[in-house]
Amino acid sequence: MRAAIRFGTSGWRAVVAGQFTLASIRLAIAGIAEYVKSQPEPHRVLVGRDPRFLGEWFVTEAARVLAGSGGEESAGVTIRGHVPEKDGIIAGLLVTEMVATRGKSLGVQLRELFAKVGSCDPVRENFRLTPEVKAAFTEKLKADPTELSGRKVTKVVRTDGLKLILDDGSWVCYRLSGTELVVRPIRKPGVRRIWSRCGPQPGSSLLDREIPG
Repeated sequence: MRAAIRFGTSGWRAVVAGQFTLASIRLAIAGIAEYVKSQPEPHRVLVGRDPRFLGEWFVTEAARVLAGSGGEESAGVTIRGHVPEKDGIIAGLLVTEMVATRGKSLGVQLRELFAKVGSCDPVRENFRLTPEVKAAFTEKLKADPTELSGRKVTKVVRTDGLKLILDDGSWVCYRLSGTELVVRPIRKPGVRRIWSRCGPQPGSSLLDREIPG
């Protein structure tokens, strides 16, 4: 049975190597990370420590768990538990393992994956915003729309940004950056005709309503 975490005036009260171990730190920080991700963006956690015995080890482990629980969208491979993300060596090893284990080329594996789940060829663009436009657009994205430029929205997904699935199976997703004045619209082919009308530039529209700016 795991002991309950008890806090005092100087933090977590526990015996080092007893209740306070790297394993218990991982569990506690993983819980904190899940809570933070459930809150509105931006998701930021400040990790600090005092100079007590093994403090550097413990804070490093906490930062490692937090890094593995989230991540910034960018090109490369990010693996939970492996802090040096975008690691070309580990990515190469994973690809080698895929080919060696399955006995199939990457091209064959990719075609099989597309046959199973469908192809993935979205188009992404970056739009720079003023602070005023970003604030207005952030409020706009809180709504669950039922229509996008005359097309029926059949499903709204908020796993990562605002994703609108349309009645013909196509979709548009809007992701606001937590660190920049940028919104990243991502679309599946099939919504090209409305793309110029649903971008967040000043004067354009989302859900046929003007964005101030």
